[in-house]
Amino acid sequence: MYRMLIVDDEAVITDGLCEVFQNLDMELDLCKAYSGIEAVETMKQQRVDIVLTDIRMPDMDGMELMEYILEEWPHCKIIFLTGYDVFDYAYKAINLGDGIRYILKNEGYPKIIETVRKTVEELDSELHIKDLVNQSREHLNTLETLLQGEYLRHLIKGTRDDDKLKGDFEKLNIPLNPDFPFLIVLGNFTIPDLQDSYVTRQEIGLAINFLAQSFLINKVEHIGALDRYNDLVWLIQPKIGSTPLSSYSIDLMTRQMAGTFELIGQACMDSMGVSIAFTVACHAYGFRALPRVYEQIRQLQSERVGDGAQMVQVAQIEETTDSRGAFVHSSLENVEILAIHLESGRRKEFFDVFDEITKSFVQREPSTPGHVMEHYYSIAVVLLSHLNRMHPNNQVNAKKLMNFDDHSSWSEAFHFLRQTAECLFDSRHKEEKNRATQVIDQICVYIEEHLDQDLSLVRLAKMIHFNPSYLSRLFKQEIGVNLSVYIEDCKFKRAKELLKNNLLKISEVGMKIGYDAPHSFTRFFKRMTGMTPQDYRDVLREKEMDREDQSHIEYYKGPIT
Repeated sequence: MYRMLIVDDEAVITDGLCEVFQNLDMELDLCKAYSGIEAVETMKQQRVDIVLTDIRMPDMDGMELMEYILEEWPHCKIIFLTGYDVFDYAYKAINLGDGIRYILKNEGYPKIIETVRKTVEELDSELHIKDLVNQSREHLNTLETLLQGEYLRHLIKGTRDDDKLKGDFEKLNIPLNPDFPFLIVLGNFTIPDLQDSYVTRQEIGLAINFLAQSFLINKVEHIGALDRYNDLVWLIQPKIGSTPLSSYSIDLMTRQMAGTFELIGQACMDSMGVSIAFTVACHAYGFRALPRVYEQIRQLQSERVGDGAQMVQVAQIEETTDSRGAFVHSSLENVEILAIHLESGRRKEFFDVFDEITKSFVQREPSTPGHVMEHYYSIAVVLLSHLNRMHPNNQVNAKKLMNFDDHSSWSEAFHFLRQTAECLFDSRHKEEKNRATQVIDQICVYIEEHLDQDLSLVRLAKMIHFNPSYLSRLFKQEIGVNLSVYIEDCKFKRAKELLKNNLLKISEVGMKIGYDAPHSFTRFFKRMTGMTPQDYRDVLREKEMDREDQSHIEYYKGPIT
């Protein structure tokens, strides 16, 4: 229900209008004011959707009241009502734009009622549009949050280049500065076993993230998302324009965040019945250190005291701390990335990650054989799985691949893995090349056998289940000329052969290479040779006659004695 305020310094008009609208079925909550000042006091106490007001009033006239309304209640619609048909007032009111109307008192109640009805319809329409806009914004916010979450998972894995962070942050509307350090917070939430499913956990995680945003939005810049374990992780920086984190401000901000996340945990319990434990890093880190710090903070959270319900733990992590467990876990995550690059055929990216893993072992002097073997077999399984599925006939030594003891040293073992991967990529490239050659050979044979039929790019692409643009690019790559040029060459060669047969009409030759209209064939042939098909045939005939005449001359000369 909308609320309408009727304002006029003449009580008889105010009361009369109020009585009129009370007797209508417009479902309006009616209020009265006998001056502009009284109207302002009323609007300070409650929301008003429509103001029906006189323009000329003592103390505060309608124009001054309008200024207050536009400032404090911009959604409110204003209908000016006056018995003074004064042009300057009317002109100013009419030109104020949407949501403001002007009518004369002497136009009568029907006109006033009609204007109010139209205003109500306008409010209904705007409300519906606002609902749609709000829904759209909610969907966009959810989508943006999901995209940011996916990107954050890439950051945690270390698969984004440092020089790309700034552009990525801008595109995804991530309000962090990649040049400044950040605080990291990890949240592990627990839901009842009966409700614990992937979808439920995703929904609750998203809800917790949105709830946390309401606590953090005015305090810090942040991004939060579910990690690969369906736990929550936040990266936090001071508000844009603030001083980057210093040793003092880090300590202060850590305490503030610990207190804030304690409130967030309580709100989660009160509103959703979800228990969540938080671990807040007590140091700030650069984005390059994120993968390592994330693994260390996860490791610390797994070693918490008790069940961790409603716990907020401040993690004592030094940036120089050497956590072998975190290193191993991070490196094994890189093995998963290796599998992705191998499946996608991304050779350079694969070996960049592979070399990063082996370089890490060199830097850390792998004195723990268990870690070396764990990484070796993890990579070997990736290679063997790909070999069995994609290259079953490949001559790779699978037995040696799965036997670490066959190698004299760990460096030789990883060198063998690298050679095996090189072999798989080479094999993949060769197979792709062979398949491309077979497809293009099939196309070429079809073209030569069906020159009189539809040889459009769309038709040929459909025949081999490719999209046209890809077929066009692949054909040029394999043959060296555009598909259209190749087809024309084939038609031209066939036309020249057919024109040698004088029993065939010119039009019949054209039809045999796909030109139903004789003039189209003539235009094509002349473009290729500079002469018409008939001229070409005449030239062939003359050459044939010259050869016959020369033969006769040689015959009648006889042998020389």
